Amino acid sequence: MILGFLMCLLIGASVLPAAADNSSPRPISGAIRWDAWHTPWSRVKPGSTDGPVAAMELSLSPKQYHYRLPFFARITGENEVRIDGYTQAIMDQEIAYAKAGRLDYWAFLLYDRDSAMSQGLSLYLSSAHKQDMHFCAIASPPTFGGTEKFAQGVDRIVKLMAEPSYQKVMGDRPLLYLFDVSDRWLDAWGGPERAKTLFTALHSAVQAAGHGDPYVVVADFSPTHGRKIADIVGAQALTSYTKGGSGRGAPYAELARGAYDFWNACADMGLQVVPIVVAGWDRRPRVEHPVPWESYQKPGVGLDQYYVMPTPKELAGSIRYAAEWISQHKLECPACVELIYAWNEHDEGGYLCPTLNPDGSANTDRLDAIAAMVKDLK
Repeated sequence: MILGFLMCLLIGASVLPAAADNSSPRPISGAIRWDAWHTPWSRVKPGSTDGPVAAMELSLSPKQYHYRLPFFARITGENEVRIDGYTQAIMDQEIAYAKAGRLDYWAFLLYDRDSAMSQGLSLYLSSAHKQDMHFCAIASPPTFGGTEKFAQGVDRIVKLMAEPSYQKVMGDRPLLYLFDVSDRWLDAWGGPERAKTLFTALHSAVQAAGHGDPYVVVADFSPTHGRKIADIVGAQALTSYTKGGSGRGAPYAELARGAYDFWNACADMGLQVVPIVVAGWDRRPRVEHPVPWESYQKPGVGLDQYYVMPTPKELAGSIRYAAEWISQHKLECPACVELIYAWNEHDEGGYLCPTLNPDGSANTDRLDAIAAMVKDLK
């Protein structure tokens, strides 16, 4: 098994093993969206700061990181870039790229409606092409706020699930990820039992709106803590937002192996699993230029901790191995869905979104390799 896994990563062309029942469809494949590439906020609200978009421009400004820039960025100097943010045309092009790469859905991290970080979701919802790429929500505690505002967060999620392009699994069950529920937030909601009541109301509201019983997946870095949260919020499955590590220039295969071990650890918790596939983990841009929301990061501390970026074939091989694992673990994976970190976490190394070539064209090598792999699966 381990040898086959490594070969899959190294050459991206392993053959799925024969199984007693090989009639299962390929998994529903999605990627996380963290939309920090919005229009600089100071242009929208004069006097405000640009927040994440300015941080992304700074972290990716050194020349050695220009290969990671999203296709809509501009290089304005040897160590200077501009990422002017989204337009409808950019979002429509992203949808076209994702469709060509044979992805099925994006999982959008939810921010306040008025936040610049919600611009990507807004443009997706206004796209005439959104049916080409389904979506779902990644809710977190701030989505709901405290107990007095919890119902407003529920109402927002219910309305999103009414969208025709909202991703469903197992027939009519809307897919919902729940990320970063800490014990501190459980206390803010009045403790575990009160939190359980609040999330029971969420399930009831979704069903009352006619959307089916939500398939809730807890995204937690710890399978043990994830199981605890799942029991409280009525979740069916476990996953993670990503699965990094402390490798020092280690090969991508080691990073992918860590994700594989995480799937099995989640399965050992006795819940269902949505395998998380990591498209890369190299945070050196953020280490050189720490972002404001990571106060713990000191400039330059930890530059030796990263994993070599995968080749397109290695990445496609890792996604393929997740499909193989799902096929071999039908009881643990009845939803037949996987999650990829990420569509656009460019500064951390996790991205599928096409990047900017030196000549100004878009580099779609990663999506091309995934599309070829998916075609081969059939």
